[in-house]
Amino acid sequence: MLIINNITIKQRINNMNKLKTLGFSALAGSLALTSAYAGEVTVAGGASMTVQHIGNNAANSGKTFKMGNQLTFTGAGELDNGMNVKISFVLDQGDDSTGAAVTDAASVASNGPFDSHSITVSSDTWGSLKMDGEGGSSAQAAVDTTAAGDLWDNSLGITTSEDPKASAGASGMLTYSLPSVVDGFAANISYTPKGSGADSSTAFAVIYTGVEGLSLTYASGESNGTAGSEADAQTMKASYAYGPITVGYSETEYDGKNTSVDEDQEVTSYSISYSVTDAISLSYGKDEISEPNDTDDADIEVDGISASYTAGGMTISGSMVTGDNVDMSTSANANDSVEKWALTASFAF
Repeated sequence: MLIINNITIKQRINNMNKLKTLGFSALAGSLALTSAYAGEVTVAGGASMTVQHIGNNAANSGKTFKMGNQLTFTGAGELDNGMNVKISFVLDQGDDSTGAAVTDAASVASNGPFDSHSITVSSDTWGSLKMDGEGGSSAQAAVDTTAAGDLWDNSLGITTSEDPKASAGASGMLTYSLPSVVDGFAANISYTPKGSGADSSTAFAVIYTGVEGLSLTYASGESNGTAGSEADAQTMKASYAYGPITVGYSETEYDGKNTSVDEDQEVTSYSISYSVTDAISLSYGKDEISEPNDTDDADIEVDGISASYTAGGMTISGSMVTGDNVDMSTSANANDSVEKWALTASFAF
């Protein structure tokens, strides 16, 4: 065996392998530290306690108590090329992936507690691209909340067939937001993959806030996810704040392309709010849902007033909501009108 400086070649090879191992270990540790400093994950949460009463109809549910809770995990970091990456993951025991309430044990086990999640890649130059794993809304559906804040969605007995309709959104949907080019102008475009035997759906929204106190929105989208049931949806919204008073108006039209007249729908809404102080606010709103081409249906009308007080991370709010023709029937019956009041204490942390 050849000996060089009293150390065999075999020993030199072993020593070199040890140095390589130490080098790779040091590199891995360096990369781990670099990743740890590249971004961070934060958690924001909310919880609420509510007492409510729904009555004045055949299904009088009386007083009920309920609790709300949600945690949102957000991670963000900047890549070496200057691109920013953001992830969002929501934990909500009360919702499934579609946003519907989950109450039975089987649904909770299969759907809860995980809710919507997404990943966004962005830069100041190119804008941002977002993929929704679930719980995403199209560019049009993301802005179609009524001026009154969806008063119709208050457990008033309005069925899913009468709920306001919107353009299609689904898991794997992509949304592209243009970079800021003009102050006060924003634009979003979304693409929803096609369903089985159907076509893909697209949507867009433009929002202008270039005048102090004024906000204007226009959005349009397709709903082609079901073969033979294609439709278009358009939303127009405007709000203006002058001092402590804010007024708003919105209108959404949904036009079906098949022969069913009850697919066409119009949702109009208006609101007025008054900020008494930085902590106290009052508001009134109204939502109307109609099927303009169906003469057998009566328009749904929902009115509501609310008041809130905010101190730190706590908000105390109260509301009274009245719904007329909630079953959209022209014939008088016990389910025509519904009244609801609610008191809520909510906490942000």
